[in-house]
Amino acid sequence: MHWSDYLDILLVAFLIYRALPILRSTGTIRVAKVVIIGVILAWLTGVWELYTLRYLLNQILAIGLIAIVVLFQPELRRMLDHLGGLRLQNILGVEQPAQPMDPVIDQTVMACEAMSKEKVGALIVFARENRLDDYLKTGTLIDGRVSEQLLRNIFFPKAALHDGALIIRDGRVAAAGCVLPLSESDRLSADLGTRHRAGVGMSEVSDAVVIIVSEETGAISVAVGGMLKRHLAPQTLARLLRNELCPDQEEKTGLVVRLRQMMKKDKEGQKK
Repeated sequence: MHWSDYLDILLVAFLIYRALPILRSTGTIRVAKVVIIGVILAWLTGVWELYTLRYLLNQILAIGLIAIVVLFQPELRRMLDHLGGLRLQNILGVEQPAQPMDPVIDQTVMACEAMSKEKVGALIVFARENRLDDYLKTGTLIDGRVSEQLLRNIFFPKAALHDGALIIRDGRVAAAGCVLPLSESDRLSADLGTRHRAGVGMSEVSDAVVIIVSEETGAISVAVGGMLKRHLAPQTLARLLRNELCPDQEEKTGLVVRLRQMMKKDKEGQKK
């Protein structure tokens, strides 16, 4: 083997390592299953000498690329949207300095709790690795500090931007009045309206965390990875946002608590 062979292996392994989370998070696992099943069936027909079935499978696989594009167009579109929104630093694994999210989460939870009591509809998107630039262009750019008053004013029923989504990026209100893609999933309940379908759709095409406050019932919901968690209490909402938006901080906090407990036990043991 030459140096180019080692480089080739390393590059392929790196691309697979970076691509697997993207494929898993966008629902394209269905496409992969179909391709794998087709390849396995073609191999088995050759081993068992099923010539007629093998001929039919070869004809199907010959036009399989076109069939996959037609049948799985939504999944492929979501994957391309997700890839297009990633930055080069994220693909290469270069970490950016983390923004403090605790005050942002606290202000957001207080705003959602107030809007839930008043039955004011809201749709708040937290952008993560996917920058959501295309969706920012559909709304009004703000670039403001996140506060309870600002969020409640934006979603006030008579406000100009209350019908769209608000996007928070890098710990700041990036834009409001944004248009989000609607989910086409048949697993959603029939009683869910456009706001919930837009929130789930946004979580399907990106890694964003989306908060939905129902205008009819005041219930708070969160959509992550195409899954919708409904009827959340403010405390549960705060815990979920911290787990999703600052997992490293949660892990460090848990480690500190465990270390303090161990030190306390050691001191008690020494006293005894």
